[in-house]
Amino acid sequence: MSALPEWMRPPREEGWFAEDLDGLTEAPRHTELLHGALVFRLIPRTVLHSRIVTALTAALADQAPVGTLVEREMTIRLDARNRPEPDLLVATADFDPDRTWFEPATVSLVVEVVSPESAHRDRTVKVRKYAEAGIAHYWLVEEEGGVPVVHVYELDAATSSYAPAGIFRGKLERPVPFPVTLDLGGLVPARKRTD
Repeated sequence: MSALPEWMRPPREEGWFAEDLDGLTEAPRHTELLHGALVFRLIPRTVLHSRIVTALTAALADQAPVGTLVEREMTIRLDARNRPEPDLLVATADFDPDRTWFEPATVSLVVEVVSPESAHRDRTVKVRKYAEAGIAHYWLVEEEGGVPVVHVYELDAATSSYAPAGIFRGKLERPVPFPVTLDLGGLVPARKRTD
């Protein structure tokens, strides 16, 4: 077994802290921090995953009010030991070209597009962490027959957990975090028929 590269060794016994991520220049892109441990994307994303994230980012940005940022693949510093990277987020913050992360208080929506590699984290670990951090809205995008289906959750502030707000197929219309209408089938190119 080969030794770990020096950059993979935690700088302290307690593991990694959120501020350590910006100094890990040797780490792979899209490295996250969960529970003080580095999490790497081990399997490349599919074209379908990439298309859904890109199309959702563009559609939400087109409908977002002035002063609202829609960003893909940016981390959220939930606390000192957690800095996950959702597929996209919606935040109210000043544009800063040097920004590498957002505070949860500025984030109103987190969207995770489920892939086989991220399914467990997206459906269990991250959903709990985003809710505990007070992020009001969480969308979990699953794939059914090559078309996105969006599971929408809203924060129940009394329990600091998410409550289901609907499952959307075909079309998504929501009044929050801002009025948004999405043609879910239009987020991906039509597949050619083979019959």
